[in-house]
Formats: sequence, structure tokens, C-alpha cells
Amino acid sequence: MAKAGLSPREHTSGTSVRGKARITKMGGALLRGKLFVCSFSAKKSNAACKALYERLVAKGKNGKVALIAVCNKLLKQAFAIIKSGVPYQADFAKSPA
Repeated sequence: MAKAGLSPREHTSGTSVRGKARITKMGGALLRGKLFVCSFSAKKSNAACKALYERLVAKGKNGKVALIAVCNKLLKQAFAIIKSGVPYQADFAKSPA
């Protein structure tokens, strides 16, 4: 997540300072931008991303924060597909451990 610049970073100091949590933006802006644009269509067409987005918005999160979470989900899905070599399957479920 850090290479893509999507790692969350909180700004807190003890009990007196409570800033908004933001993304670090340490990674490449191009990758971060592409993932953010892809998150718009993923929240409509990808079932897992849609469920994540709706769950976060229902909990009261800002829409942009929910889209960043969708970006993280897309990045994790892409990494898993590349690492395993198995094509994406929309109905894939983890086997019980």
C-alpha cells in the first residue's frame, strides 16, 4: 500500500491533538490516480468493492474515504491475481480453515 501511496496516516498527539486520518501520498501519484479513477467503476461493477463501499458509507464514512478503501481492495485483488496466477473469479470464496 505504501508504494501506491494509499497507506492511512493519523495525525494524533496524546489526547489533545486529533487530526483527520489521511493517506500518506509517499508512493507514485500516477498509480494512486489510476487506482482512484478505477475505484469509481469498481464500486458499481465489482461485487466485493461495492459491498465495501456501501458498508463504509452506511457507517458514516466520507465518500472519498470509502473510495480510498476501494482502491486498497483493488490493489489487494490485483496482487493476489498476479501472485497466484489464477484468473479473477467474481464468485470466489476462501475455503474454510
